Amino acid sequence: MIRIPVKTEKPYEVLVAEGLLQEAAARITALPQKPGKVFLVSDQRVYPLYGPRLEEGLQAAGFELRFCRFAPPAGEASKSLAAYQQLLSAMVQAQLSREDLVIALGGGVTGDLAGFAAATYLRGLPWVQIPTTLLAMIDASVGGKTALNLPEGKNLLGAFHQPAQVLCDPALLATLPAEEIKNGMGELIKTAFLDEGLWKRLEAWEGALPGAELIARAIQVKAALVAQDETDRGPRRLLNLGHSIGHAIEAASAYQIPHGQAVAMGLGSITRAAVRQGLCEGSALARLEAMLARHHLNQDNPFKVADLLPYMKRDKKAGSGRLTLVVPRRIGGCELREVSWAELPDWIG
Repeated sequence: MIRIPVKTEKPYEVLVAEGLLQEAAARITALPQKPGKVFLVSDQRVYPLYGPRLEEGLQAAGFELRFCRFAPPAGEASKSLAAYQQLLSAMVQAQLSREDLVIALGGGVTGDLAGFAAATYLRGLPWVQIPTTLLAMIDASVGGKTALNLPEGKNLLGAFHQPAQVLCDPALLATLPAEEIKNGMGELIKTAFLDEGLWKRLEAWEGALPGAELIARAIQVKAALVAQDETDRGPRRLLNLGHSIGHAIEAASAYQIPHGQAVAMGLGSITRAAVRQGLCEGSALARLEAMLARHHLNQDNPFKVADLLPYMKRDKKAGSGRLTLVVPRRIGGCELREVSWAELPDWIG
């Protein structure tokens, strides 16, 4: 068992180990505030795989269970106001109180939707994340960001709401399709670019599925930045490497290009631009391109600059006439740089 403390205002742990799904009920029972009811949120793809097993364990532990029966469809479209309203109605019908607990069982979309509902229903319910995708384990489940998409852009409606606990069971990755593993690798490569030690581990890794050690190291990199800057106003913004362009690519594609693939495109684009401007080592770009190719991640941005600029100007890191970009300098070294709207096209490589 690997325990990773996340030192936020309300600290919690991320636990990483094979078989944690079977132990979920015991882990929840051991929380400082044992809930009365448990409200489980899972999508139509994940629930049949893991929901019944989790419910059985929770019921055996004596919890009264309320399952989110509307179970939104898998995919980015469920990070919507319509799905959020459905979820809130289901929570009202379950007569949840502030003494109860929300569990998000699934990928990043489920975590964002369930977490935002937990943050806002009755002004805040405790919640636990059980991520089932690589992308959610190393990124979406850690740090307390919850969000919904609006037609105008990605993650424009959200709240910081730290979970009471995160349970990462790498055994759950065995049921993921290859495309979803590739999606998670885009985010893992981004995280590794921020930490030279993790990058070297990733270069040396030859497995098919990342194991507990590699997943835990990626989480530790993120947790360290979250601890310095819980509300994303300073160094935590380094985790947005590749995201300003990547989020714009996602939105411009109507979310047909998944998040991890879009981040990989954004990371390649911003690194090429930084090399072109003499700010980033050419060797870093070469290593990045080799890594992306090794994991079959498309490096070509299919959109024109004019297609992406409207979305980038609505980015949550945008200010009056400028956008804060994460600019690569070398592997293990990036910086925050404010770029004006006039300069922005030069940063889309």
